[in-house]
This record gives sequence, C-alpha cells and structure tokens, in this order.
Amino acid sequence: MPAGTVSLSRAARELNLKPREFALAVQLGEVRTVTGGPGERPRVCRAELARLTATEESPRALAARLRVVGTAEGAELLRIGPARFARLARGGCLHPVTFYINRYRAVVWLYLAVELKEFADREPGLLRGRTPERLRAAEASGEDLRARTWRARRVGQLLSRTEDPWERAAVTAAMLAPEDLESAVPDPRERACLARFAPPLVVPRAGSPAYHDAVDALLTAEDPDEIRGYAQALRTALSEARRHRPALPPPLRTPGREVMAEPAGDPTAETRGHARAGASGPDRAESAGHAGAATPGSEVESAACTRPGPAAREPFRLPDRARSRCSPRAASPTRVPHPRPFWRRLLGRS
Repeated sequence: MPAGTVSLSRAARELNLKPREFALAVQLGEVRTVTGGPGERPRVCRAELARLTATEESPRALAARLRVVGTAEGAELLRIGPARFARLARGGCLHPVTFYINRYRAVVWLYLAVELKEFADREPGLLRGRTPERLRAAEASGEDLRARTWRARRVGQLLSRTEDPWERAAVTAAMLAPEDLESAVPDPRERACLARFAPPLVVPRAGSPAYHDAVDALLTAEDPDEIRGYAQALRTALSEARRHRPALPPPLRTPGREVMAEPAGDPTAETRGHARAGASGPDRAESAGHAGAATPGSEVESAACTRPGPAAREPFRLPDRARSRCSPRAASPTRVPHPRPFWRRLLGRS
C-alpha cells in the first residue's frame, strides 16, 4: 500500500462526492489515483486531496465540472427543445459522458453541463434555424451515434492512463465482440494475453440478466465501420506489443503449482462475459505466469510440476433405495399415504 494515500471511499467522503460522482471524476482525470502494484486497488494521494481542497471554492468548482444532465435538463441549458437536443445527440454533435439503465430497461444518456455550454458557444447555428440536412437524413435512417461516441470517449480515457503496449492493445480489443476479436487476432495465446489486461469499461453493479444484456450491447462495436476501425487499431497496437514482449499462455493450475500450458480453443470466451461491463470486478481474467529460462535445476522443477496429484475419487452415489425415493423417474407409481396429523396421533385416531 503506497504511503500517504487513502482509499477511494474515504477520498470521496473528504471531497463530498457521491460514489457515482467520484467514479466519474476518476474517469475524467479530475481526481488522479495511484496503485501500489498488480492486483491492488487504486488509491488517492493526500497531496491530490490537498490540491482539490486548496481553497474554499475548489470543491464547488470540482462539483460544477462534474455536473451531468439528461435530455430534458440539457435542452433547457441550451434553450432548445428536447426533440432538437435528441436529434443533435443522435447525430453525434453532443457526446454523452456516462449512462445508466432505468427501471424500464431503457438507456438514459448523461452529458457534462460544461461541455454543453462550450458547444453552445462553439456552434450557435445548430441551435437555431433549420436543422442541417445531414442530421435530418441521419434521423430519417434511424442512425444513433450516442453509444459510438461514448465508446470513443471511453477508449481515449483508458488509453491516457497506460503506456504499456499490451494494456493499450487490450483497451481496443475490449470494444470488439468475440467473433470480431477472433478474426482480428487469430492467435489464441494473444487473445488470452489481451483478456488478462482488459480494463473494466463501466463500474460493476448488480442487476438482472436483462440489465447486463443492455449494458453489454453498449460496450460492443456494432457498426461495420466502427468494427473495422477498432480492428485496424488493434492490429497496429499488437505489432507494437509484440516488439515489446511476446504473449505468454495462461497458467495451468495443478495441485501444488502453476505451470504454463499450451492454450486449447479460445481462452477469451470464458473471461469476456459481462466482466466487460465490470460486473465481476476490476480484473476480468487471471494473470498469467512468466516462463523462465532453462536452468540446471529445471529437471527437478519439471518433475515437481508433473508429479501426479491425488487419486481421483469415485463420484458419490446414493444407495438404490434412496435413489428410488429421490429420482422422479424411478419413483413408484403408487401413492404413498401421508402420516397422520400430530393431533390425531395424540388422540389415537386413525
């Protein structure tokens, strides 16, 4: 644990931010975090908290930068109607910063109020008069770029946090569906390595399967142009990552040790799941080990890694009589009478 740091929850309390506001502040880089090493949770330095609370106006200024609005409030802020606001957002003019799924399983997009004010100052012509032909054509065709613009923003946020080539490649790979990822990265060993470094795209939250399906649909590129763009960016990032270091296979767990094994099939099918949306935690795959060079004692290590584990036990089986009572197929067709009620047994009645 790094010295002079506090947990994320304590930092949120000291900054007087709600959990969602603090998570957004970390995503936007308003609050810088540090980690002590692999597998450790991020923390906030005391110096960072002192910077954010240096003056009395600092916390209020931070809260103002983190203020998010929906469609109705955003339209009031821009002094336009909700329909025009939605048309601008679907056309890609307004970029959502986050979203949530309401109780009707509908996606509610949220926008930074600061960015909306900047857009009003930069593009006053889009707020008044006739809507441009491009936006009207996009609306007529049913085009909606809100999820695509959010994914692009999220990729930029994650890429700005790391310089490791494999981690940067994993950010781009996280936007592709399993079949698109397999087409772009045929080597299962490299796909396993990408799965190890895949970052959480959203804050994990509990929810129904329908909720997770709705979130998964937002985390995956669907438009052919977007898929081609991420696939090409992934190939470029992988070329750099291969020069940095080769991909290693995932560890094979055996009794007493972890040994490296050749991957069989697609090792990313199990690690993808909803952990793309962060439902299982910050890390979506186990860390793979590192294969060392051969040493004079490698024969001993090899023998230790390959020694047989405990003998396989016979599966537990119920006795025939118990199995006949438990199995509905083997149960007797005759009706078993219920025992007499307790009060009848006390009175000696049948």
